[in-house]
Amino acid sequence: MQLPAVLILLSRLLKGPQRRSPLQPQAATPNQIGKVGVVVPTLNEVQRLSPCLAGLSQQSYELQQIVIVDSNSQDGTRDLVEAAQAREPRLQLVTDDPLPSQWVGRPWALHNGFLYLNQQQPAVEWFLGIDADTQPQPGLVASLLQVAEAENYDLISLSPRFILKDVGEWWLQPALLMTLLFRFDPAGINPETPETVMANGQCFLCRRGVLEQVHGYSAAKNSFCDDVTLARYIAAQGFKVGFLDGADVIKVRMYEGFRETWTEWGRSLSLKDAGTAAKLFHDCWLLLAVQGLPLISVILGSILLGNLWLTTNPIIQIWLNLNWFLVAIRFALLMAIAPSYDWSQASIASRISFLTSPFADPLAFLRIIISALSRPKQWRGRFYS
Repeated sequence: MQLPAVLILLSRLLKGPQRRSPLQPQAATPNQIGKVGVVVPTLNEVQRLSPCLAGLSQQSYELQQIVIVDSNSQDGTRDLVEAAQAREPRLQLVTDDPLPSQWVGRPWALHNGFLYLNQQQPAVEWFLGIDADTQPQPGLVASLLQVAEAENYDLISLSPRFILKDVGEWWLQPALLMTLLFRFDPAGINPETPETVMANGQCFLCRRGVLEQVHGYSAAKNSFCDDVTLARYIAAQGFKVGFLDGADVIKVRMYEGFRETWTEWGRSLSLKDAGTAAKLFHDCWLLLAVQGLPLISVILGSILLGNLWLTTNPIIQIWLNLNWFLVAIRFALLMAIAPSYDWSQASIASRISFLTSPFADPLAFLRIIISALSRPKQWRGRFYS
């Protein structure tokens, strides 16, 4: 069962040297003036929104308008945005319509923001969806535009640099992140088929004309992973879609602590809303083989090696060596993902927790299975039937 999965994993890892280098901050150029409109969906984000607004305000004249689409927040989010409007004239606050029964809240807010931009800013060429928990760095939007136009992309999303604080986060989050690295090619490698497209809605740039052709977020209206669902749908229509490394231009503080990371991020990581049941089964098999089993196998094998028959059985030896090989790859990949984290606030305990995160792999695999077998009933303060 494991051998074919190992071959698939190696075929992906060997593409690493071909990956595009991370995006670097760029200064805006005159031909970029007013080309981008940003939409930020919010629902009770007062504790996380300020760094996002500050980062967007630092973008230059390529950014035409910043639309905050609020879903009737009750925690002071609207007051925060209204106060920021006095300092940032490009900032607009709108309220989305009541959520229809067939829609999920996030794609609904983004869809309303897209419709608002279409009506208010007809000259805008690019739509940029940004999450409220992100921290855009200076030069983000200009660098996105430069790459999209130079390489003729229709849609680009970015992997961010993660900000972690709690020791439990540092242990669990890298293991959950690894479930994505094992299932997809490295960021910066163009996908071979629409079914293999990866995307991240935290920073999601799309040509306005393309979004018009696919009727906004309608294709992802009932998806709890609307970013991947929409990106795959757009790729299936023949448009060029890219997922690039944006660690130098955008940061994100997603969740607070181990429990919230497990509950909130884990529930969508199976990506079951973005693909077929066969693809979901394939991904679960792959993760079981290369992430869920190896550490357990080498521990079990070490216990059983006292049996002379086991130590001389060639099949057992191949199995053990294969799993030691997978464990070695997993620890080596820690160095590969280290630049995806902000280390400026990491304590010694956090660093140790990160280094031992491969021991959380069986737990991460379990979280994917739970996500694959269930559908969220609550998300960001909303309840779904």
